[in-house]
Amino acid sequence: MKAHVIVHRDFRIADIDDRLYSSFLEHLGRAIYGGIYEPGHPTADENGFRKDVIELVRELNSPYCRYPGGNFVSAYNWEDGVGPRSERPVRLDLAWRTRENNQIGVNEFVDWCKKANTKPMLAVNLGSRGLDAARNFLEYCNHPGGTYWSDLRRKHGWADPHGVKLWCLGNEMDGPWQVGHKSAYEYGRLADETAKAMRGFDKSLELVVCGSSNSDMKTYPDWEAEVLDQCYDSADHISLHMYFANREKNTLNYLAKAEKLDRYIVTIGGVIDYIKAKKRSKKTIGISFDEWNVWYHSNQQDKEILARDEWPDAPHLLEDVYNFEDVLQVGGILNTFIRRSDRVRIACIAQLVNVIAPIMTEDGGPAWRQTIYYPLYFASKYGRGYALRLVTDGPTYDSDEADDVPYLDVSAVHDEMGKMVTLFAVNRHPDSALDLDTRLEGFAGARVVEQHEIVNNDLQATNTAAHPNAVVPTNTGDAKIEDGRLRATLKPLSYTVIRLAV
Repeated sequence: MKAHVIVHRDFRIADIDDRLYSSFLEHLGRAIYGGIYEPGHPTADENGFRKDVIELVRELNSPYCRYPGGNFVSAYNWEDGVGPRSERPVRLDLAWRTRENNQIGVNEFVDWCKKANTKPMLAVNLGSRGLDAARNFLEYCNHPGGTYWSDLRRKHGWADPHGVKLWCLGNEMDGPWQVGHKSAYEYGRLADETAKAMRGFDKSLELVVCGSSNSDMKTYPDWEAEVLDQCYDSADHISLHMYFANREKNTLNYLAKAEKLDRYIVTIGGVIDYIKAKKRSKKTIGISFDEWNVWYHSNQQDKEILARDEWPDAPHLLEDVYNFEDVLQVGGILNTFIRRSDRVRIACIAQLVNVIAPIMTEDGGPAWRQTIYYPLYFASKYGRGYALRLVTDGPTYDSDEADDVPYLDVSAVHDEMGKMVTLFAVNRHPDSALDLDTRLEGFAGARVVEQHEIVNNDLQATNTAAHPNAVVPTNTGDAKIEDGRLRATLKPLSYTVIRLAV
């Protein structure tokens, strides 16, 4: 089978925001305790942070990390996580029915961010709390000194302000499961007033308001329209969340779910434009897709843990073990974000360590890369620059999610400074290779400098502590330039990265 692509230097979608490759850590399961923080671990530094995990996070070059939640934040008192550790209270986390010892709070998290070469994206509690707690949290974090909250931070040992610029106003407030769930009008009003108070402190903050938890919510997309109608002028981004599953064990249907993601983004883009026109505004709200990933492998285990009603400390919750099939899905999700980078300015894989994460650890043992680590690594490393609008033509299939789904899922990024073009390609076909024929316009003299492939005969192959390299990329492939055209064979069910010097 053949797939034809036209890549043109001047057909640009957008300058990709580096924050498209951000991440997320919540006080959930072993994301924090046993994930980034494990005093006594052989690699632990003087602050108890696992250096082996820090090294793997640094490789991902994740610009921002969202914290501390997630559902957790909607009943979280940020004051519990500051001050002497011996005086911090142990609380019950209603979201995940576990105990929180608060040994890690905002100050320690900011310190970890510096070590991991990322920046904090903080969320405020608009569930059980509201405007007053949010403005105090902001003052504690960002004011130099001379006030109650800033001097308290200094007393706690952090003399310099944290300078956090990116803030989420609550989490999934459309969800009935959320502590402090509100109607769209209630939330939109609260978000607007909270945003105005926070901007009273610092007009340069970037603020993210809650959109739909997923596109199957009964309130979608009316939720976005009502929320933005209330707070369009005071917001910068609206958040979207989506998780992907293959419970039916149907690979083609599973991989077609990237089409649903694309419709989700396009729909909310339309809502943004509608409210922008209604408000006669010059500003275009961006999309912060600050929770996304594959999530279904651990569902049964999670039900069993939570059914015990034991309120455990840092249990093994949401510890999906990802397989090779998930590489293809994550590759397709990232391609969608690149192709919609005119809308999606921020995206956070949920989560970073242990909890539905590209990085896994054993308590007291090793850390390793899950299968999905690799497409995220390649996109973050090479997917910075201009997203190019491709013209594609190739075979398609019908699925439960959509008709005419292309077997070839491809995106391309032009790095003008580095003089490189990178193609990220997923061949969704289960049996047939795709002969890729790519016409290069405006890239005379292009040459192939490297090619990476991830293929495996077993869709269920996983990386584990005992076998951490069962699914890894290889520097193989037959990509070549002939008569100004890029030609390559994309193996069945494969993820391929092709780098061109231009």
